[in-house]
Amino acid sequence: MKNGFLGYQSTFMLDFVVTALVLIVPALLASLYLVKVKRNYLGHRNAQLLLAGVLLVAVIAFEVDIRMHGGWENIVGRRTPALSVDQLAAARQILYVHLCFAISTPLLWAITIILALRRMPFPPAPCEHSRLHRTLGWLSVIDLVLTSVTGLAFYYRAFVA
Repeated sequence: MKNGFLGYQSTFMLDFVVTALVLIVPALLASLYLVKVKRNYLGHRNAQLLLAGVLLVAVIAFEVDIRMHGGWENIVGRRTPALSVDQLAAARQILYVHLCFAISTPLLWAITIILALRRMPFPPAPCEHSRLHRTLGWLSVIDLVLTSVTGLAFYYRAFVA
């Protein structure tokens, strides 16, 4: 199996997604800075659409990669030294927690974006929908940060430790 570009026995797409998980949080914070500090609603909107699009493409490519390699356990099973049964069980537990956030994040983010596109004026500006949007947005941010943290924890447990 080819090693990922981070130097561990994973795949290119696993390493790409891990890198994206590290970079997405600062990019998200920059988008929040645009709207909270600069009051640049259009910049915030465009940044969110770009981030969502990039993550959508990355996740689809990642899922295809995982399937092409026979699943994550098949990828982890090829590493040397092999994980013990206990280490594999620990990685699996972290993955299950990660999947709770990884599944809910795009759903919550999609709802947030779709409602904003439908209910906010163009160009974007504060409106009646703003309060709900702010709530959904912060829930999305928390969910995405938890997706990132648990994804990194899984990668560390499965490929680094």
